[in-house]
Amino acid sequence: MEISIEHDMKMSELVTRHPMLVMMLSRFGITLGFGDKSVDAVCAMHGVDTDFFMLICRAYLGVFPSLEQITATNMDQLVPYLRQSHAYYLSKRLPHIERHLHHIAERLPARVAKVFMSFFDGYRQEVSAHFDYEEACVFPHIETLRNRLKDSYRIDTYVASHGNIDDKLDDLLQIIFKYLPCTSADDDALDVVYDILSLSTDLKNHASVEDRILVPYVKQLEQTAL
Repeated sequence: MEISIEHDMKMSELVTRHPMLVMMLSRFGITLGFGDKSVDAVCAMHGVDTDFFMLICRAYLGVFPSLEQITATNMDQLVPYLRQSHAYYLSKRLPHIERHLHHIAERLPARVAKVFMSFFDGYRQEVSAHFDYEEACVFPHIETLRNRLKDSYRIDTYVASHGNIDDKLDDLLQIIFKYLPCTSADDDALDVVYDILSLSTDLKNHASVEDRILVPYVKQLEQTAL
């Protein structure tokens, strides 16, 4: 599919062409109901830099910027965007999946229900720890560099430890496929499978933004600060 995102195209046209982008609008503080307004106009209404918005949109669609494009873009909103993404996953997406899992677990044998919920709880703790590390180490490092100061942290440390937090979602799906009785109600099971697949894709995109935009941006800041 051809990726075409322009300042003057309608925001409604953008999300109609690429529905997956709807999921990330709230992380920019952008709400639905933008009518026929352009991408530029909607971003201006919500105090979002349009070039940065389009950079992230393209990344979510698999089109990653060069270092030159990154450095030419105002990156003031990168850390706030990533913080909002973390809050979105922890306060909305994961609790939504948890509610579906509880409904399923209520109709399962106690042993299987315990496997479901304990595995999910472990995954949620892993995601939370992953985000906590970024917010405690990486984001302050970025702010330090942006203020033309130095610290001892290096983004290579982050790269070396940056694992995929979506891998365990595949394991959770396999647990559902393996242990869910064929007599279980379909709606909750189908809903949770869809939600997990959707979240997995979203998290992969989130990780790509960090790997392909955040990391090269910070490396450039570090080189400038040295």
